[in-house]
Amino acid sequence: MPTWTARLGLTRDVFVTAARTTIAAIAALLLARSLKLPEFYWAPISTIVILLSTINPRTLAWQRFAGTAVGAIVGALIAGYPGRNWVAYGAGIFLCGILSAVFRLGGAYRFAAITLSVVVLITHDRPPWIAATHRFIEVSLGIAVALLMTVAWPVPQNPVR
Repeated sequence: MPTWTARLGLTRDVFVTAARTTIAAIAALLLARSLKLPEFYWAPISTIVILLSTINPRTLAWQRFAGTAVGAIVGALIAGYPGRNWVAYGAGIFLCGILSAVFRLGGAYRFAAITLSVVVLITHDRPPWIAATHRFIEVSLGIAVALLMTVAWPVPQNPVR
């Protein structure tokens, strides 16, 4: 490549990572939309989070998957509780941390807390269990696409930062 591209930081690895991430994000988006998932955008977001992380994709995928499951379950329980408020929300965040520790889920706590927050704090037009299940499916779909991409098109460390 010409010198000016190198000065801008535009290496071959940057282009490969950008192309790989774009293809995976679009695949996750189209797949989630074809399944008519209500908040389909969580699939490509999850794909991007996994592919562009500095953490090993398999490790992060497991953390995101397990954390999303914990957060969806606890969130559905809390969101279905009559009179939910900041105390119930706080108890849910706390419970996600305790469950993540008990089940030795490591970094999954942050994803559990995020999922719980989305399920509890955002108004949904469906019952809490359905909203939580959709969130889990949407995120899991994105994780699956990211993992497939890491196998189909492996690259060295992510040069885009």
